Amino acid sequence: MATKAEVRIGPAGWSYDDWAGIVYPSPRPRGFHEATYLAEFFDTIELNVTFYRPIPAMMAWQWLERVNANPRFLFTAKLWQEFTHEGRLTESNEREVRPGMEMLRDSGKLGALLLQFPWSFKNEKESRAYLRKLTKRFADFPLVVEVRHASWNDAGFYDWLRERGIGFCNIDQPVIGRSLRPTEEATAPVGYVRLHGRNYKEWFSERDDSGAERYNYLYTEEELEPWAQRIEQVAEDTRLTFVITNNHFQGKAVTNALQLTHRLTRKKVKVPPPLLDHFPQLEPIASREGTTPSLFPQP
Repeated sequence: MATKAEVRIGPAGWSYDDWAGIVYPSPRPRGFHEATYLAEFFDTIELNVTFYRPIPAMMAWQWLERVNANPRFLFTAKLWQEFTHEGRLTESNEREVRPGMEMLRDSGKLGALLLQFPWSFKNEKESRAYLRKLTKRFADFPLVVEVRHASWNDAGFYDWLRERGIGFCNIDQPVIGRSLRPTEEATAPVGYVRLHGRNYKEWFSERDDSGAERYNYLYTEEELEPWAQRIEQVAEDTRLTFVITNNHFQGKAVTNALQLTHRLTRKKVKVPPPLLDHFPQLEPIASREGTTPSLFPQP
């Protein structure tokens, strides 16, 4: 009989200049750190910096210290793009990336290591062979695979993941051509959902090098509802499910993460005070108490 998973919802990353005065207080108090602040409102954050470069073990340890006031907190992390986007699987690259990831894992605070592949990574013989090598190399981590091309929506692929205990990342993205449509697959004890927004106009745009406009999208509650149902379905077949909002432009990811938390817990949520000024739709679900409702059973 399936057991409903612990569900942890949070944003992707924390280092965004356009969150100043919207998510974060402005000016910031002395000693302020974004991760510490967000851990007051969420039980997870997806680490994005690990996609762009390896992090030393000391940096990972410092992040752990930043969030230790929330004992429920777990990080997820994206694997370095050298592996997933450049296809460079070397012993040297692996030696570079392991110390930081192992620090998070060995502390018991790494919920998942996300292998995010681009749309161009299609379900073809060469890609499948590479995925086998990569997942075997990092099999000592709780792995989740994110693919964006519709060719991967295949029962054989899902079975392959299940046989190896590798999670599948269900995504919401602009569906253009052969882009992967919404799914609710659970292939491992860890479930994963990522919401990227639906900014069709900017999704493949190269006008903005930072990619910020690509994630300029605020989901309506009506758009979130089908995803809340999918999350509940994934949770029925996993032990732990992560839901990450990646539509980070001007704090929209934080807003939608709080709305999903409210929808799944049916409880009011603690909201960063500046956010209420910019997103008044959060007012009806905002708690005035000092606690954040948890999405999983308490001891």
